[in-house]
Formats: sequence, structure tokens, C-alpha cells
Amino acid sequence: MIMGQRGSEAKTALFLSLIHGCILLRADSGADYTDSATEMSSRRFKAEFLQEWQGSPDAPYFDPTTPRNITGLVGHPVRLLCRVKNLQNRTVSWVRHRDIHLLTVGRYTYTSDQRFEAQHKPRSEEWALRIRSPQRRDSGQYECQISTTPPIGHAVYLNIVEPETTISSGAELFIQTGSTINLTCTVRHTPEPPSSITWTHGEQIINFDSARGGISLVTEKGLKSTSRLLVQRARANDAGLYTCGPNNAPPASTRVHVLSGEHPAAMQQGCATSSLQISVSIISMFLTLYVTIPYLNFQFVT
Repeated sequence: MIMGQRGSEAKTALFLSLIHGCILLRADSGADYTDSATEMSSRRFKAEFLQEWQGSPDAPYFDPTTPRNITGLVGHPVRLLCRVKNLQNRTVSWVRHRDIHLLTVGRYTYTSDQRFEAQHKPRSEEWALRIRSPQRRDSGQYECQISTTPPIGHAVYLNIVEPETTISSGAELFIQTGSTINLTCTVRHTPEPPSSITWTHGEQIINFDSARGGISLVTEKGLKSTSRLLVQRARANDAGLYTCGPNNAPPASTRVHVLSGEHPAAMQQGCATSSLQISVSIISMFLTLYVTIPYLNFQFVT
């Protein structure tokens, strides 16, 4: 099938080339034709046989409703699609923009990477590029092209993401004794909502029916799933590493510090405030040295 299409395209190109050649030959051989006449004939050829032909009612074109942005998951098959109207005897190809690599031509795959596959059902307007087990490096722009003269294309941007788990408090949380430990875990980019989300304290799974009491959990599942852990009336033995573990995404952890003292505001702000204070102190020290060292050198010289 593809050989027939290529043969038809070659015949058409040859026919157009012969017409163009005849026009130029006549322009060169006739004494009544000048260089300007030759240039005019060339322009007329391009306008009539190329540009106007491409914009004619029976020329092939892309269905504009086809999605241009596709998000896929690492390791899960993804499918890029374009719909071509009035294709006639033209050929549809897929090209990767990153390296201008030809991936498919018609129903045939033109790459040694076996993860890529051309998909098309006979008499269908859909031409698809399927990627088995996509990786992050496969993200980028792809183009579905029709072999018109010149070729026309439909760009599709592919974004490959990995499942991720985050805890809103960050790496550490500082609270005051008697306060509530409030941890929210968010799970994104999973093929489906996690069937379970387990919380652990240290190496122990948190038991919501334990004798300690005051522990509750609220979970919402969807495209973005969340699990909120509340531990009321925190005390010293509630400190430690808390881990949120979805069954279909990597775990995330945060370390909780339960402190007592006379500076609750500083404890609530945690490491972020401490780091800021340290940074300010270092900057102040360097500014002091910058101002005083020239003076000390002057005194030493005199």
C-alpha cells in the first residue's frame, strides 16, 4: 500500500516538474521572452500548482479538534493522535522534533526503538503514534505530517510524568507540646487513585484505634488524592519521623519536633525561621568585616 502511495506521489511530482521545466525551457529558448518573463512564469507556476492547489477544497487537512497536549505516566503506554480529512493518496508520518527523527510512515514504523509503533485502521481518519513504556526523556513535541507539497503538520506536545507524594509541612515540623500535629499528604500523577494510604510513626504503623486516642485520618481520592493525619494533644513521645505511603506511589516523610518552652512562635516557624536567622547573622558578620578591615589596615600602615 505504501509503495503505491509513494509511486503516485512520485508521478505527480514528476508531472509538475515537467510542466515547470517546459515553462522555463520556453522562456529560455524564445527570443521574445525576457528574464522577467521567466521569473513571472516561475511565480505563476508556484502560485497555481503549489499554493493554490494546497488551499483547494479537496486538499487534505487536519481535524482541529484533535488534542495538542497529552500527559502520560512513566511506564504506561501513551497514544498520540491526529485525524486527517480528505487524505486521498497522500501519506501520513510522525516526526519527533527533538532530533528531527522520522518515527512512522503510514502504517509502518521507521525507528529501531521498539517502544514506538504506528497505528491505523483501514479507511479510518485516525493516525496514531503509540509509545510503550514511555520515559521522562520522551517528553517534548511531536508532529503528524501530511506529504503535500510543501508538507503540512499537526504538532502535539507530550509530557511524561512520574507519580509523586508530598507532605505539606516539608521536611520538618516544629510544634509546641499540647498542640495538634496536622500533616497533609498529597499523591499526584498516579494511573488511578491509591487503594490505600498508610501512615507510620517511626517503624510502627499508626493504629487509629490505639489506647492513646486523639488520632484521626481524612482521605479524599481522585486525580489528586489527599490524606490528612491529625494527632491531638501532642507530647514528647509523639515526636519522630512520620511517613505517608500510598500503595502506587513513592512514600514521603517529615520529621516532627514536639518542644516545650517560652518561645512558641519560634517553635511554630521551625527550621525555616532558624535558617533565616543564621543567614542574617552570617551576612551581618561579613558586613562588619567589610567595614572594619580597611580601617584596621590603615592603622597598621601608619
